[in-house]
Amino acid sequence: MLAIFNLQSLLTILLLSICTCTYLRQLLPSIIDRNKVGPLGTFWKLARIGERKSPYVSFCCIAMAFSILFWT
Repeated sequence: MLAIFNLQSLLTILLLSICTCTYLRQLLPSIIDRNKVGPLGTFWKLARIGERKSPYVSFCCIAMAFSILFWT
C-alpha cells in the first residue's frame, strides 16, 4: 500500500522528513538555506518547522514510535 493512502505511514514520512531536514540544516546550512523558494524550498520549510516547533515534533515522534511499536 502506498504511504499516501495510509494515514499512519503518511504521518511517519512527514515526521521523518522534518527531522531529517532539521538535522541536515544543522550540519550543512548552506545546502538547505540556498533554496528558499520553489520545489526545493519545501526542505527549507520543513527544517524551519523542526527548529521552531521542536517540542511538538519530538512529542509527535515519541507518540508515533509508541503507536508503531504497541498499536500495530
